Amino acid sequence: MTRDFNVQPFKFKKFSVAQELVTMKVGFDGVLVGAWASIDGVNTVLDIGTGSGLIALIIAQRIGENANIHAIDVDKNSILQAKGNFKNSPWASVFTLHHQSIQDFARTFDAKYDLIISNPPFFTGGMMSENDAKNDARHTIKLPHGDLLLAVDRLLHDKGKLVLILPYLQGLRFMEISQTYRLFASKITEVISKQGKTVERLMIEFSRTKKNHFQNQLLVYEEGTQYTEEYKALTKDFYLNF
Repeated sequence: MTRDFNVQPFKFKKFSVAQELVTMKVGFDGVLVGAWASIDGVNTVLDIGTGSGLIALIIAQRIGENANIHAIDVDKNSILQAKGNFKNSPWASVFTLHHQSIQDFARTFDAKYDLIISNPPFFTGGMMSENDAKNDARHTIKLPHGDLLLAVDRLLHDKGKLVLILPYLQGLRFMEISQTYRLFASKITEVISKQGKTVERLMIEFSRTKKNHFQNQLLVYEEGTQYTEEYKALTKDFYLNF
């Protein structure tokens, strides 16, 4: 176990995220997708690749003590980090951690979830890092999107939702293959950093029902470094400076 004592916990309004053990630190994507996911009628949640536990903590804050959140990760350090973060949060009793791959979990665990959420690996090629943990977190080697979709097909309630955030091109490809697993895009938000920039991320909600999906855009910054009112409205319950 390697600790980076130079990395400080990231403080949110109602919880903190220690991150000295994990490769992928608190970032833009995790906060966005956790705040964006619909929680209407949601009680049971599965967070795939929980890392530090960031997304699970955001969902716990939003649902409250009635939540039943399972968080899974194949990485030992991530499990240790998330365990501490969950224990130190106001919602410690709602979490259950699973140290195994989602492939094994789906084969052995008999459960159906109202919401499955993830900021999954997305690189399918290119140069590999010398850091194995970073490769696992960012590349699809250990979690190909087909494996992820097969697991979701087994674990998602018939009326449940799958919510992901992915880079634009990977998100389009994911939507193509998801239909093979009876999962159809029902809501899409294109994330753009500034006016004039191309779409950088897709936040996608999938359901079992094939229908016309709702689509909109989220602009993060106004001119300069000022956040848009829309972005602040989405994340104001979490960030200290909003």
